[in-house]
Amino acid sequence: MTVIHNLGFPRIGKQRELKRAVEAYWANELSQEALLQTGKELRARHWALQKAAGVDLIPVGDFAWYDQILEWTCLLGAVPARFEHAAAAEVDVDTLFRMARGRAPQGKPAAACEMTKWFDTNYHYIVPEIAPGQRFRVARTALLEQIEEAIEQGYSVKPVIPGPLTWLWLAKGEAYTEGAADAAKLELLSALVPVYQEVLARINALGVEWVQIDEPILAVDLPTEWRDAFKAVYASLERSGVRILLATYFDGLRDNVSVLQGLPVAGVHIDAVRAPEQIDTVRAQLSSGQVLSVGVINGRNIWRTDLDKAAAVLKPLKAELGERLWLAPSCSLLHVPVDLESEEGLDAELYSWLSFATQKLQELQWLRALVDGNADDALEANVLAQRHALLTRAQSSRTHNPKVAASVEKLATLKRDREPFATRIAAQQARLNLPAFPTTTIGSFPQTQEIRKLRSEWRSGALSDTAYEKEIRAEIERVIRFQEEVGLDVLVHGEAERNDMVEYFGELLGGFAFTQNGWVQSYGSRCVKPPIIFGDVLRPIPMTVAWSEYAQSLTTKPVKGMLTGPVTMLQWSFVRDDQPRADTCRQLALALRDEVHDLEAAGVKVIQIDEPAIREGLPLRKADWEAYLAWAVDCFRISTSNIASDTQIHTHMCYSEFNDIIQAIAAMDADVITIETSRSNMELLEAFENFHYPNDIGPGVYDIHSPNIPDQAWMVALMRKAAKRLPAERLWVNPDCGLKTRGWPETTKALQTMVAAAKELRLA
Repeated sequence: MTVIHNLGFPRIGKQRELKRAVEAYWANELSQEALLQTGKELRARHWALQKAAGVDLIPVGDFAWYDQILEWTCLLGAVPARFEHAAAAEVDVDTLFRMARGRAPQGKPAAACEMTKWFDTNYHYIVPEIAPGQRFRVARTALLEQIEEAIEQGYSVKPVIPGPLTWLWLAKGEAYTEGAADAAKLELLSALVPVYQEVLARINALGVEWVQIDEPILAVDLPTEWRDAFKAVYASLERSGVRILLATYFDGLRDNVSVLQGLPVAGVHIDAVRAPEQIDTVRAQLSSGQVLSVGVINGRNIWRTDLDKAAAVLKPLKAELGERLWLAPSCSLLHVPVDLESEEGLDAELYSWLSFATQKLQELQWLRALVDGNADDALEANVLAQRHALLTRAQSSRTHNPKVAASVEKLATLKRDREPFATRIAAQQARLNLPAFPTTTIGSFPQTQEIRKLRSEWRSGALSDTAYEKEIRAEIERVIRFQEEVGLDVLVHGEAERNDMVEYFGELLGGFAFTQNGWVQSYGSRCVKPPIIFGDVLRPIPMTVAWSEYAQSLTTKPVKGMLTGPVTMLQWSFVRDDQPRADTCRQLALALRDEVHDLEAAGVKVIQIDEPAIREGLPLRKADWEAYLAWAVDCFRISTSNIASDTQIHTHMCYSEFNDIIQAIAAMDADVITIETSRSNMELLEAFENFHYPNDIGPGVYDIHSPNIPDQAWMVALMRKAAKRLPAERLWVNPDCGLKTRGWPETTKALQTMVAAAKELRLA
């Protein structure tokens, strides 16, 4: 039979057991022993599930307490000096957590490592920190222990590890100022590769035959020096004795396909969902003994697979390659929910269109039977149900709305441009009368257990609409009064009514559906439940106006209306795949435009349209950027079109590299942009400085993803550093992201310190 395997399985658990255990450990409510036991139980459950689905080689190493790149960084012993880790000691879980979030139950608090997006996904990884002469060693043995654990349970395992070139590409350091493409980093390979060799040799000694080494940088634009490094690196790794499956995903290899010619690996995995056209090109580069693993099940979306279409592509490959053809999902299933069977609230038709991680492995098993010609009655029934689901989705009247189509047709005549920024900012200042270094927050305030309970009771029907509205209004007033007392200049209503910055809006828009347990990991213990966009998007009723209007009625200070931008709503949802993503994004932009106009009509003077995902949606290849950025920027401008000059538009972006898209950010023409800069020590401002960014900007002065609170001097120093890069009169003072995940005591102290820092800056 054709080998089927998996590149990785969601680690969080069907009921987010990992999240709950990790957060309980951080809060000193769970012992480390109990935490480790939870991890062991989750791994065993997920291995058994994959085995039951017919997976031949079970991935090990896809489990992580926070992030798989951070796990590997700890294994390599690349712990920054500020964490005061003993040179010869094992890197324990507390050190790992301190690197991720700045503190842990054991060990001194320290500035957390930088966090950014994993290629073009909404998953985040902790950026490795390196320095010239960096030393590496096997400093954490959790991977090896998990391999032994799986073998003892009777599984044929395939360890999964980040490739040396990808890990180095992602790493940063003060001496490596050119970012990911800095060729000087390649000098560290002489120290890095021997540790990889040691790890692979130890895996081989455990009796493991195959190891999956992930090199997703083969899907990006690689400088010649990086391409050339592959052969020497993998020639060294080949001597370890294990068979290496080199895995790429998220796009095609394109010009990097030449790397494969003569590359000493036993097999190659490719993403044939994102780039089906590369199958023949890659196959031509492989030698007669190498395996070709084809990723034909979409690991990043939740729609059922067209098995007939996939089988038609694979059968000729099977005839040619025989047992050297393997089948797999396109990438790790980390990016999709665990199991569709947990969903009880979806209607039968929509349910039949979907496939989560567990179902994708079932699809893989059915596809193997089709390719191998091993059909039986059970397979025929499953394939028939799959065909029926695909047909009903294609023909369903739920997916297309004539009213939306008519609105889209009028976009050609819609005026996007506003008055010049100089004109607008003068009008806005006259209306808002803000001081120098104005202070604000990004939008959300702490979501306490009481607020979550309130929403839960309302959703279940235990609390009436009237009672719910009364409580939310009371919370809004508490937040407004708090901000007035602290002394913030531009306030927010706190978003107590919102469970999520995308889901909240999706629940009020047509064309969206929602799951009960469709959780995926965003970073660490942060899980999100992406909405499903299955049809045309429209706004039947206002979504935020009543809450914003009430908040503004409580104060004479301006209160921001808070919206999530069209690109972020697109990027953070599971999007329909039956039309171009750009078309869906324009529908979202039109819906948000209606909301912006209603907020403006209600007297809201400042409107924030968050676009944290605009950078992550950037295609991996520069050749594809222009087309994406054209429609992404256009969608933002659609949502802000035809509003008054004295209505101030803010946007927010976080944990992204801005150099690549600074022209597009400027083209969005928001009056104020707030960004994350605290973890990067204002490094990200360089892009705005070099570009001479023309509008106002608020560089985040403290990291809300860490419970550590910087002191006033630190915040002042950061802003003075910012003022050396950009005109002080255009700078705002704010946290680097929303405060939803923080507690009230630390939020109070942090914002008091932030306002004091702004007042100190005004005196200079």
